[in-house]
Amino acid sequence: MSKYYKFFEYAYLVIGAFFLFESIRIWDSEPGRAYLFIFFVVISIFMFFFKRRFRRKFEERNK
Repeated sequence: MSKYYKFFEYAYLVIGAFFLFESIRIWDSEPGRAYLFIFFVVISIFMFFFKRRFRRKFEERNK
């Protein structure tokens, strides 16, 4: 089960990278939308570290 959690942790980073790419791509044409994508990048990075910490606590508790 831990392998699935690790996969989803890194999925947040992939999603964040996609949003970062999109924000850079549309920066000149739609700056408001680019800021929204940057917000999603910050949220996805936060979720990566939050899920990682939660998974490690869960693994330590089950040892």
